[in-house]
Amino acid sequence: MDMSAGERKGLSLFALIMIGIGSIFGSGWLFGAGSAAQVAGPAALVAWVIGVIFIGMIAMSYAEVGSAYPIPGGMARYGHFSHGPVLGFLTGWAVWIATASLIPIESIAATQYMTSWSFDWAKGLVDPATHQLTLSGTAVALVLTLALWLTCFWSVQLLARANTVLTLVKFAIPVLAVLALVGSGFHPSNFTAHGGFAPYGWPAVLTAVTTCGVVFAFNGFQAVVNLGGAAKNPGRAIPVALIGALALGLVIYSALQAAYLGSVPPELLERAGGWQGVNFNSPFADLAGLLMLHWVVTMLQFGAFISPAGSNIANVASAAYMVTNLAETGFFPRKLAAVHPRYGTARPAMWLNLGFSVVLLLTIGRSWQALAGVVSAAMVISYLIGPIAVGVLRRTRPDLPRPFRLPAAGVLCPVTFAFAACALYWSKWPETGKITVLTLVAAPVAALVLWRQGERRLLRQFAPAWWMIAFLVWTATVSALGGEEFGGRGILPGVLGTAVIAVTAPLFYFWAVRSGVKAHARGLTSAPSPTEATPTPSTTTDDARPMASV
Repeated sequence: MDMSAGERKGLSLFALIMIGIGSIFGSGWLFGAGSAAQVAGPAALVAWVIGVIFIGMIAMSYAEVGSAYPIPGGMARYGHFSHGPVLGFLTGWAVWIATASLIPIESIAATQYMTSWSFDWAKGLVDPATHQLTLSGTAVALVLTLALWLTCFWSVQLLARANTVLTLVKFAIPVLAVLALVGSGFHPSNFTAHGGFAPYGWPAVLTAVTTCGVVFAFNGFQAVVNLGGAAKNPGRAIPVALIGALALGLVIYSALQAAYLGSVPPELLERAGGWQGVNFNSPFADLAGLLMLHWVVTMLQFGAFISPAGSNIANVASAAYMVTNLAETGFFPRKLAAVHPRYGTARPAMWLNLGFSVVLLLTIGRSWQALAGVVSAAMVISYLIGPIAVGVLRRTRPDLPRPFRLPAAGVLCPVTFAFAACALYWSKWPETGKITVLTLVAAPVAALVLWRQGERRLLRQFAPAWWMIAFLVWTATVSALGGEEFGGRGILPGVLGTAVIAVTAPLFYFWAVRSGVKAHARGLTSAPSPTEATPTPSTTTDDARPMASV
């Protein structure tokens, strides 16, 4: 990741759109349709529409902040700009977790699709009873993670140049798969049989948005924001690339979902007792095999490597940018931001991300579906600061040049925040509790770092961040007490839990904006001027190690 000014300012609008599309078409299309159908039935189609609306609202708020501060990996810094160091670290920590988690999940996806191979050893990579990786499957996923990481470690520039070609291939494979599945026999009756269009109720559709890869799939928009600082005209390129990538993603994902739903043999659906009983290790490849579309199986097996590998080009780069940004703020060791003088890669940051990936693989990463739910919840938390940063900076930096301005921000920002809060609730308990704990671990770390830096007024530093801590605890509590369809105890049944979150979320939003305004008045924030935010050539440390200039 050459982070010099000359390299950062070379991306064309087309290249940025290709980066967005390449990130959106990762492993999500390989598993998302199958997982969403299993949870929501044919109503999974609605989940993709809800998902792209939600992500589109989030993306547009980040487009305003990102075009004003075109810093690669800037999503890890916007909380620092709006509220100061403590909230900056909490949100930056959440963004880093969400981004770095994408690296191992792509390898898990490729490993699960290997089970469609004809080799006996490939059949043993996933336990047929639990649909989780076996010991050998985990080993293969680790090897794939390490192989891709090493490729980026030595020559990310080469992979970046190949990104456009990989994206075009990744785009062609799902399109051909849709055409082949529909042409083999489409069964409209599947959309109404076994309980109707929404056999498991509309709460299941909302759950599918966050736990079945919908948010996970569209999360590729982050690559546009995080790498958009490298565009020739970030103010125009970032919003246009976001709209283009998300629109095309919705078209393809909706087509994939419809093709999957209509192509499942009715007799299989009957034997399975409905959509919840249809559980493939490799959804599209297994389905194509049942339909005797052997050339499609081969193509999908090839795509199962191309799609995750292509997406991980942006994932590895974005995750390293997150680490270097956190290192620049002082909450991660500054040595992690060192850039190799020859290869231009932030190698210490990459080592940290590799270690984190291995830990995930060995603990909760036993299947794509299991890890996707946790990762999606982490992604939702990482989205929270976008609309809030817009609200704060509109008040504290009204003269800040904004190449892109979010229309009707006074209405859209609190609505977007409320949507994100509901999406976190829909992630289901106990995932909401797990990701809350994982995020709030950063709070004592922030206190320790500030204390070691000589800061003794910790309550003053934490004042702009209390809203975030209270919001996460509140949401996790409501989630635990919520409806059983969302994993809770049923004390707040049906839509009552969602209603409680939706009504209280705007209160947290305005609390957050007010805290940010006060933080600016007290001098706790350090938002740079537009000229300071513009990337500059890399500098060196006292011991001559190159440092990433962020």
